[in-house]
Amino acid sequence: MSEETKVKAAPLPTIHLAADHPMAGLIDAIPTPPKSGDLVEGTIIAISRGRVYIDLPPFGTGLIYGREYLNAADVLRKANPGDTISAKVVDPAGRDGYIELSLKEARQAAIWGEAETAILAQTPYSLVVEEANKGGLILSWQGIQGFLPASQLTGEHYPRVPEGDKDKILGELMQLIGKPLSVRIITADAKEGKLIFSERMGNETEEKASLIDKYQVGDAVEGEVTGIVDFGVFVKLEQGLEGLVHISELDWGLVEDPHTLFNVGDKVRVKVIEIKDGKVSLSIKALKENPWHTAADRYKKGMEVPGVVIKYNKHGALASIEEGVAGLVHVSEFESPQALREALELGKTYPFTISLFEPKEQRMTLTYAGKKK
Repeated sequence: MSEETKVKAAPLPTIHLAADHPMAGLIDAIPTPPKSGDLVEGTIIAISRGRVYIDLPPFGTGLIYGREYLNAADVLRKANPGDTISAKVVDPAGRDGYIELSLKEARQAAIWGEAETAILAQTPYSLVVEEANKGGLILSWQGIQGFLPASQLTGEHYPRVPEGDKDKILGELMQLIGKPLSVRIITADAKEGKLIFSERMGNETEEKASLIDKYQVGDAVEGEVTGIVDFGVFVKLEQGLEGLVHISELDWGLVEDPHTLFNVGDKVRVKVIEIKDGKVSLSIKALKENPWHTAADRYKKGMEVPGVVIKYNKHGALASIEEGVAGLVHVSEFESPQALREALELGKTYPFTISLFEPKEQRMTLTYAGKKK
């Protein structure tokens, strides 16, 4: 393939329509161009001189080259034109206009995604103990080193020493080096590169069913955080029984990273909200007052209120006027999404007017009342 025939990524034109415009829905359906960090999939067009060109319709052509090519050389040697390949976007406007890609980073992202799935499925793995310290054991999974705290060992392997002597605990743990243990992943934090294991499986079906029978929807109980993932928190209700608090049930306010709110071992009070197919769903926010229930006592349409910008989305920005009560500032108020982000910075407080207020539906729209840049 000649340089002239290679397809380069072309920027898409920005189109702005009012929310009620008949074409607005069609505009929202237009695929969003990939950005740095996105995982993409495409077909290999050509491989030549340490470069791999990947077709990424409708956005153009991706390129793996240089260091990224060398990092994935073993895999790419077996690749051929026509093969489908997944990669991670390094630079959407890379060299010569191509979308610069990384195969190694895509593989890493896939591994962490597999870890998240393994937590949910409580998948068991047989891993060999590599090292020991006074706090626990070091094991490796998919090339990533992880930690198994001594507190997560079964009674068979837990170091029982008088008065918790740390040196004696280390001596007991070192005897496990080189031995395989049946473990599961309980925490996977890709940002921190942190992987935590537990030897406690708690997966005997009959015993678990018997434990679940002791609980009913609506029960409020004390539990212990045993695992933290991007989509929520696992809480042990008693030995052998865990439930999931989905990220949407952690708090009435916006929660984007459960790792910032909880640690493994934290004691929490939870409410049982569903028992289905042998799984227990829990809520922490259900034990707190929903601020929307009393919001009508404090706010009304047309009122000017201060709000903190907490998140951007494709429709505009979310601004919180109090903990758990937020409204949408629509992008149509501004010349472009970039103009909105320049005017309304994350974490900062601005004046807004409530233009739509439906507390029963927990819905609110805000209009920016400050000066636009």
